[in-house]
Amino acid sequence: MQLGAFSISLAVKDLAVSRAFYEKLGFRAVGGETGEKWLMMQNDDCVIGLFEGLIEKNILTFNPGWVTRSEPVERFTDVRELQRQLKALRVPIETEADEAATGPASFVITDPDGNPILIDQHR
Repeated sequence: MQLGAFSISLAVKDLAVSRAFYEKLGFRAVGGETGEKWLMMQNDDCVIGLFEGLIEKNILTFNPGWVTRSEPVERFTDVRELQRQLKALRVPIETEADEAATGPASFVITDPDGNPILIDQHR
């Protein structure tokens, strides 16, 4: 199963404070607009998303169709196909992608320890 690029999405209290902290660790902003409450940051192959008030807790995130360097790939498994595969394996789906749609979509599963996992396709 090809899940795409991996990152962790962090629920932060203050986006500016968190950004400054991660910049000290060598991360640089690679996505997010001024005034938005989220920011994607990268340090080599490590990617983190900072989300102020948008998510309740930290989430493991996979992006089908992308590689770690935030670049799209030509061929990938669509998020709806991944969802069907996981359903066939009897993995409970917390929130589902619309299987009749095309393009960007996402779904959420939860690991046995209660950690949410977001499968989020951008294109």
